[in-house]
Amino acid sequence: MQEPSLLPELCILLSLSGVVFQKAEGTCPPCSQNSFCVNDTYCTCNPGYTSQSGQKFFTFPLEICQDIDECKPPFGIYCGSHAKCQNVEGSFYCHCNIGYKLLSGDTQFKNSNENTCRKITSSNTTKGKKELQQVVDNFESLLINKTLWGTGKKREVASMITSVLQTMESNVLETALKAPDQEIQKIQNSTMAIETRVVTDNCSEKRKIFNLNVHMNSLDIHCNDIIQGNIQGPSAVAFISYSSLGNIINATFFDEMNEKDRVFLNSQVVSAAIGPKRNTSLSNSVILSFQHVKMKTLSKKAFCVFWKSTEEGGHWSRDGCFLIQVNKSHTTCRCTHLSSFAVLLAFTNQEEDPTLAVMTYVGLSLSLLCLFLAALTFLLCKAIQNTSTSLHLQLSLCLFLAHLLFLTAVDRTEIKVLCAIIAGALHYLYLASFTWMLLEGLHLFLTARNLTVVNYSSANRLIKWLMFPVGYGVPAVIVAISAASRPHLYGTPDRCWLHLKQGFIWSFLGPVCAIISVNLVFFLSVFWILKRKLSSLNSEVSTIQNIRMLTLKAMAQLFILGCTWCLGILQVGPAAWIMAYLFTIINSLQGFFIFLVYCLFSHQVRKWFGDIMKPKSESESFTLSSRFGPYSKPNEHLFFVWGDIFPGQVKRKY
Repeated sequence: MQEPSLLPELCILLSLSGVVFQKAEGTCPPCSQNSFCVNDTYCTCNPGYTSQSGQKFFTFPLEICQDIDECKPPFGIYCGSHAKCQNVEGSFYCHCNIGYKLLSGDTQFKNSNENTCRKITSSNTTKGKKELQQVVDNFESLLINKTLWGTGKKREVASMITSVLQTMESNVLETALKAPDQEIQKIQNSTMAIETRVVTDNCSEKRKIFNLNVHMNSLDIHCNDIIQGNIQGPSAVAFISYSSLGNIINATFFDEMNEKDRVFLNSQVVSAAIGPKRNTSLSNSVILSFQHVKMKTLSKKAFCVFWKSTEEGGHWSRDGCFLIQVNKSHTTCRCTHLSSFAVLLAFTNQEEDPTLAVMTYVGLSLSLLCLFLAALTFLLCKAIQNTSTSLHLQLSLCLFLAHLLFLTAVDRTEIKVLCAIIAGALHYLYLASFTWMLLEGLHLFLTARNLTVVNYSSANRLIKWLMFPVGYGVPAVIVAISAASRPHLYGTPDRCWLHLKQGFIWSFLGPVCAIISVNLVFFLSVFWILKRKLSSLNSEVSTIQNIRMLTLKAMAQLFILGCTWCLGILQVGPAAWIMAYLFTIINSLQGFFIFLVYCLFSHQVRKWFGDIMKPKSESESFTLSSRFGPYSKPNEHLFFVWGDIFPGQVKRKY
């Protein structure tokens, strides 16, 4: 009595879970892919497929029907003489061997009874070469027409060249595909050379990579990128080298270099194309090797470029092309797409000095270590925590991040978008560092000028209120405006930094020069105020023990405030290399000077270090409130200001 009531519920549950109740009479079971239902009872695989279990009929819904390779034993379809079997998904076909074709002109047949493969006579081969030669002759007549290229504007020339290149590639591929029996065709004259390859079957391990050579230039392309999934007919790849095309679309069509840099083409222009599907994007990169036009190139910088079609016509671009290797005779490139390619060579205005590079990396590495230790000290040492220490901490953090990004990513120019992001981040971090240097200078000046308790508190509150909005907000506004107005000028061909075009570099140099000038005025003003005040306080201030130590600390404070960055502007004339070395040495050690002046020269920090090393010993804690209590004298602020600039140089007498 219970079965009739349970059966409908069971059917509902099974149907909800996606399972068909196979015992239900007259219901076909769910059949897997490449199979169909028989008599509403069983499943069987489609013709050309067999079940993985080996059963002809099955009910298991997850049974797999796999393709039968009719061209291999135990089937081994025989296609007749001068022909072979080609397996495809769910079927097969026969085709003639290379050098043979069917009398009917078809490319496929089913069995040996339909085999009419006959050897191709030399007249057909000659006909194919004549057609290809005609294509070459037509293009040559265009190239030697100096009137056509010499009188047109740059935009018109670019547009015409783009059209001519695309037409040339299409005609060469069309000619190659008309004669699929000619696997390889080569032709050459004084202006260009062509090699075509035709693929009429699936790719095998032996034919995985095709190598084409013209005019001492070569192309390596993956077989799968040639056929593009086309298994029903022939596919072709064409590799074309143009001897004199570089005279027309020369280096002036390359827009990514600085105006003062000299650039020229150091290879012939080559084109690579596939058909009948004219896809330009590839699943595997192609490798291109170019012979140099001028052999002595090791001291220059090479770029792999391709001809990019645009609405304005076209220009040379580096997108998707990467330099692999350069030797005396050839340059090797890797590209992720097909087009027309070439190698550009640049004579840069400033040759890279390996000594300067080593000094930069060593100095910045030392600065990174010192900035990290300084930041930890400012965070953990309670005795020195005040407004001044907060400024030191933010400056240390910004410089640490800027130097770290510079060391690890400034040369990552392979991906243009990533390089632009790195350039923008460096722009912001270095501007933020200089803004905190400005706040450091302002804080010192206000503290030195206002030597009463009330005025000092007022200056302190002003700095606290300005700190973070100015320190991080002003650089963000400058970078945002720069990025919104000229985003394409972030990143150069050899560095992830700001481009020199259109004066874009002044979005960094302008604020920096202004901050350096203001900080220099602040420093001289503070130095003059303190010198004048100290001369009248001999009863409370001991003499400066070592004038050379004072000079050292004064110079270190100049470095911390960024005033020495003005050396970068002085790198002109015969003394440019001297200024370059001074600029590199001094500014790469800015982090070292911060740690030296604010940590190692600080009596309170040295005492804190001692307390850490000797935790059981008695320690004294000096805080801002204890030093400037309600009964402190106004002149005591002078000791604080002087000690903030030159820690450890003044002592109070009790």
